[in-house]
Amino acid sequence: MFIYLNGQAINIDDYDIGKHGQKTWLSFDFKVTHEDYHDVTVLLYDNDFRVEFPDESLDFQATIYRYYTSFTNLYVEGNVGDFHVELIEV
Repeated sequence: MFIYLNGQAINIDDYDIGKHGQKTWLSFDFKVTHEDYHDVTVLLYDNDFRVEFPDESLDFQATIYRYYTSFTNLYVEGNVGDFHVELIEV
């Protein structure tokens, strides 16, 4: 399944949706390959996103609440890292 951040599709492995007060909170996990590493990190540096999650009928503006990655060296060809992102509605 896919989540779209600023129109860019991310194929996610797992997700959780909740509320933080009145705001939607969304966390998800996904894999990042050596080849996609640059594009994904540039996207995440934006920090502010239009989030579209068609499978859950979600469409909202959000900012990064927290994210972390595995210690995988994605500069090495063939490596795949694990990313975890948590977004909160703004």
